[in-house]
Amino acid sequence: MAKGHKELLSRRDAGTVLLSIPVKRAILALIFASSLLNLLALNGPLFMLQVYDRVLASGSIQTLVALCVLAGVLYSFQAIMDALRARLLLRLGEGFDARFSSEVLSAIARAPLRTRLPGDGQQPMRDLDCVRAFLAGPGPGAFFDLPWVPFYLAVCFLLHFWLGVTALAGAVLMFAITLASDIAVRGPARTATQKGVERAALSESARRNAESIRAMGMEHSIHVRWQDSNDAYLNANRKSADFGSAMNGASRSLRQALQSAILAVGAWLVIQQEASAGVMIAASIMMGRAMAPVDTAISQWKHFVTARQGWQRLKTIVRDFGTQERVLKLPPPARSLQVSDIVVVPPGGQAPGLANISFLLEAGSALGVIGPSGCGKTTLARAIAGIWQTVRGEIRIDGATLDQWDPAYLGRHVGYLPQSAELFEGTIAQNIARFQHDASDASIVDAAKAARAHDFITALPQGYQTVIGIDGAGLSGGQKQRIGLARALYGDPFLLVLDEPNANLDAGGEAGLLEAIQHQKDRNGIAVVIAHRPSAMAAVDQILLLENGRAKSYGPKEQVLAQVLKKPVPAATSPGAQMINPLRVVANGSVQGDIQTAPMTEQGKENE
Repeated sequence: MAKGHKELLSRRDAGTVLLSIPVKRAILALIFASSLLNLLALNGPLFMLQVYDRVLASGSIQTLVALCVLAGVLYSFQAIMDALRARLLLRLGEGFDARFSSEVLSAIARAPLRTRLPGDGQQPMRDLDCVRAFLAGPGPGAFFDLPWVPFYLAVCFLLHFWLGVTALAGAVLMFAITLASDIAVRGPARTATQKGVERAALSESARRNAESIRAMGMEHSIHVRWQDSNDAYLNANRKSADFGSAMNGASRSLRQALQSAILAVGAWLVIQQEASAGVMIAASIMMGRAMAPVDTAISQWKHFVTARQGWQRLKTIVRDFGTQERVLKLPPPARSLQVSDIVVVPPGGQAPGLANISFLLEAGSALGVIGPSGCGKTTLARAIAGIWQTVRGEIRIDGATLDQWDPAYLGRHVGYLPQSAELFEGTIAQNIARFQHDASDASIVDAAKAARAHDFITALPQGYQTVIGIDGAGLSGGQKQRIGLARALYGDPFLLVLDEPNANLDAGGEAGLLEAIQHQKDRNGIAVVIAHRPSAMAAVDQILLLENGRAKSYGPKEQVLAQVLKKPVPAATSPGAQMINPLRVVANGSVQGDIQTAPMTEQGKENE
């Protein structure tokens, strides 16, 4: 297994262990620490009880000093346990992150390949941060303290029946406010999250299209859209915050009123000589301690609701798009690529963008895919590279379907260059090496030379260590294209899929591209080249002509190009367009009946 995949699995295993053993122990430790804290909370009421009933009555300074020393020791121990619980809660949040962070990242990377995510697609990561922050905050501590509320109420009953009744009535009212808080905050919190996603999507869109916005004077229009989206988010967030603050204010006022009520009932009992002053003060403190976790829970309820909703979304997306189970490691691919009657529907679409495509490529061959815009060329490239899944048919490498290959392992044997190079923030060397930590300098340089990128890279002030911005910021279109090609060629992959590789290349770059394709064939690899410009077809052996998402012609390069030159290919949108030699493309390129073509959907054109 590749080293990178081993590292990923080791991190996942470590996260699983952290959740299954240490975090379970941490929860038990939290229960133990919370129990001690709640027992130690009796220190204050009992201290006041002894001071009022014993010290003041006896006038003994020695008793007061002894009580102060004992109370001081207990308060110190309480502070230590409180800090320990906070540390345990922090590690509980870290354990949650360690368990799910890799799964969430995998889901974020995979979900757009199968469906359309709302907003900027980063909501799962924000949900992960939200849940971790809640686990590490004061909210869980309050929930660990809530089971002790009946204990404090029982102590109040032991002090006096009517003191216990007053405390019980207050507890019922506080729990009613907690329930109302959950009902009131749930809807606004969900709406605020949704509006936040929409706002983040608009912000990300503005960042990605900064050049167009500036060049075409769209700042005002974008600012108006942003302000509308931001206002909607602020309104939703305001409603959620208003509900939360109203509940917080009600709980604080009720808590203070309850303590005053306890004092009033205690004073009445003292007047009736049914209780002492110490009992009155101790009951008031006890009531405050009993209601403290309820008060904290109410103040944290908005965060709890948000974290709970985030957890529900995380469970769904991790279940649907999380890290795949490990599959048996197969030998490195070396023989063939077979596409059998595949149908591909773009993510989020309804109609196929590609239908009934079949061919077989043996090692040492190259296929050129041509056709008008919107015919499905890019859809085919994404399907072959395993980016988009087929809804029917199979794609096999060396006889094994793509789902039988471990994606990380197979990816080391696949070179893919999309229409946009999609470079990452980091050094040029890291981008070429696909951010593999075990990449050798020689392999990086060889890939750059094969793409004819070595000379311009070394001409940069820092050479291969030049740091580029997100999406290759700081490089020209041609430079990004060459680095993307070098990344695709890195490691001499068996399968090379190039989508419009010469779109931004000059004459020298195109010559290097043809050399790379020829080299791919010479070392018994397979190349699939998609291009509008015919110059990229010089090194291919066979050509597949697509129209409206279906095969129109397939065969040796000279034969198909002769047909195209003899009778030009009509545009995909031309009314009454006639097909040239309609074929069902098969392994040996022979004709197996006509294909009924239909106009391609707008969805398919967008994803071509």
